[in-house]
Amino acid sequence: MSAETYPLDQPNSSEMERDARSMHEDGESDPGKIALGVIIGRSSEFFDFFVYAIASVLVFPHHFFPMYDQLTGLLLSFAVFSLAFLARPVGTVVFAVIDRLYGRGTKLIIALFILGGSTASMSFLPGYVEIGYWSVLLLIIFRLGQGFALGGAWDGLASLLALNAPDGKRGWYAMMPQLGAPLGFILASGLFAFFYASLQPEDFLEWGWRYPFFVAFAINVVALFARLRLVATSEFGDLLDQHELAPVSTIDLLRTHGTDVLIGTFTPLASFAMFHLVTVFPLSWVTLYSDHSVTSFLIVEMAGALIAVGTIILSGVLADRIGRRGQLALAAVIIAIFSLVAPFLISSGPRGQDAFVLIGFAVLGLSFGQAAGAVSSRFGRVYRYSGAALTSNLAWLIGAGFAPLVALGLASTFGVAYVGVYLLSGALCTLGALALSRTGEVEAV
Repeated sequence: MSAETYPLDQPNSSEMERDARSMHEDGESDPGKIALGVIIGRSSEFFDFFVYAIASVLVFPHHFFPMYDQLTGLLLSFAVFSLAFLARPVGTVVFAVIDRLYGRGTKLIIALFILGGSTASMSFLPGYVEIGYWSVLLLIIFRLGQGFALGGAWDGLASLLALNAPDGKRGWYAMMPQLGAPLGFILASGLFAFFYASLQPEDFLEWGWRYPFFVAFAINVVALFARLRLVATSEFGDLLDQHELAPVSTIDLLRTHGTDVLIGTFTPLASFAMFHLVTVFPLSWVTLYSDHSVTSFLIVEMAGALIAVGTIILSGVLADRIGRRGQLALAAVIIAIFSLVAPFLISSGPRGQDAFVLIGFAVLGLSFGQAAGAVSSRFGRVYRYSGAALTSNLAWLIGAGFAPLVALGLASTFGVAYVGVYLLSGALCTLGALALSRTGEVEAV
């Protein structure tokens, strides 16, 4: 059944959601409240994400792959890291069916409990020394669970925020969901820096690393209720009834907007490639080839994330002044320029590595701030909800999923200059996708 003929009495929300909306008939979901819910939800997701990412550098090579040298252990850890990105599009498709049959609230509850449960379960995993390759298999299963759940955790709040943005402020409101990434990174890095600095190495590797995973589950529960509170508002229900944010079948979406999914997947590639090259990859490089203190480097990365908060906000101002298309093109050009100097910074010792992180986060924020808006704006109102979810997860898969593995493998084998080549390829993909976009498509909300 196509989206245009989707009947209004189709049960696209659960009885619980409809009852909750009736309780909030007198309430208003103004953009400020929606923005707060979006930021809380995205921060919790990225906290989960970065807890695993940091552990995949500092812990998992020792815990799950002690039979290999440090470089090989890191590469294997990054290979498992990438599995979640393969599972995300699958989760998007499966949870779209749950959304249509049982409602968005049910979908969110299932997705976030799988996400939190998978993350918390990792904290109990014994290592290779205790149970051999079974530990690796369990890690792979829980990592796939994280990705599968993240693919289904799309709640449409970012689209709701864009639809409620005042005229002339669309870029400003489009950047707000992106603030969750640096905020989640700061919290995850801060926890690991504290435990890494406070404990003896053997205690950190035995039990200290497990606590951030416990915290991730608790944060997920809080974020779930914050997001359900907004999903249950009358305004959100009205948009569902108008088919502004109703889920559609994946086949219908691809039949109608297949080209837009493809172009939208490559539009934020520069930003998503940059994402892991200034967060996960440099931490791995420092642990392997630098005498830089891990604790101090995590603190530098936290400072970089604070800078990214500022440049994400700046991206909203620029997008409203020069247009989202122009802002994305400008950011891609800056990333291309940065790719030329990045190898020199990485290879020039602790100060150069600090500069790489601080400058890289600044550039990342400028690009990442409008990445989500670029993905969702290509779809008409009927297809916006499902189109943004699928396209975003495909973009993460192609742009970021294998970035730490590829970057570390290239840099270790051929030299850090190839990290710049990899980053440059992402910038060229973004500029190419923007060139293929029809005028005005990326500007539209």
